[in-house]
Amino acid sequence: MDVFEAVKSVLAVRGYQSKPVPHDVIIRIVEAGRLTGSAMNSQPWHFIVVQEPATLRQLGALARSGPYTSQAPLAIAVAITKSNFAVSDASRAIQSMILTAWAEGVGSNWVGFNGMDEVKSLLGIPEEMELLALLPFGYPAEEKSKGMKKRKPVGEIASSEKYGQAFE
Repeated sequence: MDVFEAVKSVLAVRGYQSKPVPHDVIIRIVEAGRLTGSAMNSQPWHFIVVQEPATLRQLGALARSGPYTSQAPLAIAVAITKSNFAVSDASRAIQSMILTAWAEGVGSNWVGFNGMDEVKSLLGIPEEMELLALLPFGYPAEEKSKGMKKRKPVGEIASSEKYGQAFE
């Protein structure tokens, strides 16, 4: 799948098959995050790959916005250093990982942003780092209609040269 097709068709997945994600696919997902650009090449992230079913169940119980994490065969926690660009840089890495996974038929969704202190503790993330997100990954439990997105028309979200001038 080419990049634009992945962007066009990726959907949030909140239910997963028990089928494991192959190791080579996990490596590609992590590599996609690692290879993402960052401000001043600071790479202000650390990825924690979780595959242990008991830990995944605990993550699902602790992550209020993502209890479905407990069903996933894989989750990646994204911890960041406390810096001016860390959130935007790590967000770019997260999107790279989600799109890479989607191109392999593996779904995901962003879980977190607040109330993740217990998850941080469970995963042994040092105090000086923040937990930005938890990303469950797995093969979708139900067939998704790829690309069926409800989005504003381009004319409402883009302008040409100056705000309000039609972009076509």
